[in-house]
Amino acid sequence: QVTLVESGGGLVQAGGSLRLACTAPRRTFSRAAMAWFRQAPGKERVVVGYISRNGGTTYYADSVKGRFTISRDSDKNTVYLQMNKLKPEDTAVYYCAARDTILTDITFYSTSSDYVHWGQGTQVTVSS
Repeated sequence: QVTLVESGGGLVQAGGSLRLACTAPRRTFSRAAMAWFRQAPGKERVVVGYISRNGGTTYYADSVKGRFTISRDSDKNTVYLQMNKLKPEDTAVYYCAARDTILTDITFYSTSSDYVHWGQGTQVTVSS
């Protein structure tokens, strides 16, 4: 179900930065945990960042920890992925995803099948 709108992908040199943005319908954004996934050529789609419904909890894949930051802006119904110190191995199509949650659910949902709302994907290419 493609309902989210992504932007911000592009081509950068290693060490550079990009910020991805994903806008969701208000009804979706207000009750959903959000995540960013990526899929490199020939690879499985994997989660890189997660943020809880209220923004209080985040998780990151070990490969991006310390370099990527996920955040959300309730006024804009938007989740961001700030990507710094990019590496060639970060090259992938990045997907935004949303999962409806209850307030007491602190589970880190890390599998694509856990999410029902998706963006169309945005290409990030990091050159060496």
